[in-house]
Amino acid sequence: MDLLLIFSGTFFFLFFIWFILVSVNEKEYLAVKRALLLTVIIPGFYFLPVALSFGGSEILGWLLLIVGWGFVFMLLLPFKGRFKLTAETARKRYDERDTMFSRNEITHRPELQKHYYETNPDKIDLDKPWQKKPGLMSEKSLFYSAISFTAADASFFPIEQLRPFVDGDVNSKKKSFDSAKMTNFLSNWAKKLGAVSVGFCEMQDDHFYSVRGRGEAYGNKVKANHKYGIALTVEMDKDLLAAGPAGPTLMESAREYLNSGVIAIQLAKFIRELGYEARAHVDGNYELICPLVARDAGLGEIGRMGLLMTPELGPRVRIAVVTTNIPLEVTPRFPDYTVHSFCSICKKCADVCPGNAIPKSKIEMIDGVQRWQVNHEKCFAYWCTSGTDCGRCMSVCPYSHPDNLLHKIVRWGIKNNWLFRHFALKMDDFFYGRKPKPSKIPGWIDFDESGSHLKN
Repeated sequence: MDLLLIFSGTFFFLFFIWFILVSVNEKEYLAVKRALLLTVIIPGFYFLPVALSFGGSEILGWLLLIVGWGFVFMLLLPFKGRFKLTAETARKRYDERDTMFSRNEITHRPELQKHYYETNPDKIDLDKPWQKKPGLMSEKSLFYSAISFTAADASFFPIEQLRPFVDGDVNSKKKSFDSAKMTNFLSNWAKKLGAVSVGFCEMQDDHFYSVRGRGEAYGNKVKANHKYGIALTVEMDKDLLAAGPAGPTLMESAREYLNSGVIAIQLAKFIRELGYEARAHVDGNYELICPLVARDAGLGEIGRMGLLMTPELGPRVRIAVVTTNIPLEVTPRFPDYTVHSFCSICKKCADVCPGNAIPKSKIEMIDGVQRWQVNHEKCFAYWCTSGTDCGRCMSVCPYSHPDNLLHKIVRWGIKNNWLFRHFALKMDDFFYGRKPKPSKIPGWIDFDESGSHLKN
């Protein structure tokens, strides 16, 4: 028994040392402090009966072994639970003019705004609160910073310049290819260009907007005339996102919108040169709903916060899509309802949301779909107050931890065991905080010409 106790104590000691090293690398210093405490306490339980010979020590030793390893064994059992969605899509098309980005844009186009509110009088009272706020990227906003806001604008600028290249002429000389090999090439090339994940699906009508709502395309009907969709994700930097809702999260958001867009535009141009129609759907220039395409391309599930939850990085990604008629192999989708199961108990994003826009309720049937409904007006109102796109929900999500071995193990456990899900949530709260505070703005961002910190 002594050998078993020594082995157990050593195992847990080494595990927490590993956890501490990983947490130091991730700059998760609260986790480091609490893991240091457990490094002493939990191995100590196992070493104590060995070090001290006292009456009942053998019984205590066996009890510790049975309870400790019995609990570990229970966490590893393949018991996913019964949570399952029966209605994931309503197969209806949404009007882009109803999105907050469109409703924000038309505040600068009086004739469109007048027509929109005449057609949608129910939106008037919903929009008045955010329309009174300073606005996204405003100098009067709560987190205005000359450095981070200007840097974000510098990333949004090339996105605007690339608008003419999302679509274009198709080479009249069509080339033939093996669809499986072409699919493999596009997937690998997109990853070489910087994508984290790539998936392929057959496009459905409900993937597309019914009517455009932004820019010069406002009011144009969308033709769902492409058979295939190529969805790709790029990673948002964890440290910059953790500073949200301050300026760095806006910088990072703009940077990854640009990066994902550049990849999509290259793929679309390549496909058109081979003689097939292809259009890139990038920030501010979408004809479709990216998270739905990405979900159906097997890249993740839609979580409580209404964003795509990827297996590698949770919601800490940006998405771009290419639609095309080039023959492709569809990525098989295996729905992972453990994500919805975890979201149903977690609610961390809802607890930290500054705008109280994320529901804490159970998943509901809304418009024929089982999902959570984010209050978009409240969310956008906070954006217009902060001046940034916030990012707090993405930052604190337990799925957003780095894609290293430690967190891969946790994600595997969440996916495979109902009890592990509950345990992982408690441990995430313990090590990282139930309502973790935003990280400090990195010094290389938070400065002025004299080297002192900017005052937001």
